[in-house]
Amino acid sequence: MYLSAQDIEALEGVRKSHFLNAQAVRINKSLGDAVGMTQLGVHHISVPPGHFSTEYHCHRYEEEAIYVLSGTGVATLGECKQPIGPGDFIGCPTNGVAHEMYNDGDEPLVCLVVGQRLAQDVSDYPRQGKRLYRNSGEWSLVDHDAIEYVKR
Repeated sequence: MYLSAQDIEALEGVRKSHFLNAQAVRINKSLGDAVGMTQLGVHHISVPPGHFSTEYHCHRYEEEAIYVLSGTGVATLGECKQPIGPGDFIGCPTNGVAHEMYNDGDEPLVCLVVGQRLAQDVSDYPRQGKRLYRNSGEWSLVDHDAIEYVKR
């Protein structure tokens, strides 16, 4: 399936706010959905100045990648804060470090975000002390303190 630059421009962006962080706001255009993709999420996102892209998190099973198209910001990758701008790439392998982006500029931070769409995934939100279990459309959020580890 094909989308021209004009097609992408005409797509209606959906304003999304992260359920764990009201300051994590982005306008999302799902390019993957527009062409019928189901196994890979491809999103054109725009993060307004003064906002985060998402809550600081990491995935246990899904990989994620970000390519900055325009604007500036700061990516937090684990404990490292990295200035980002057009042409920069961020790769987030499974069981990697937690990450987020913050738009510290005066214009939207625009990125192409690509990630797997597995039926099951586990995401940790270290600052919130939460873990999200995603299983075939059902989401279960638990406190890290409530997780009981079982030895086999």
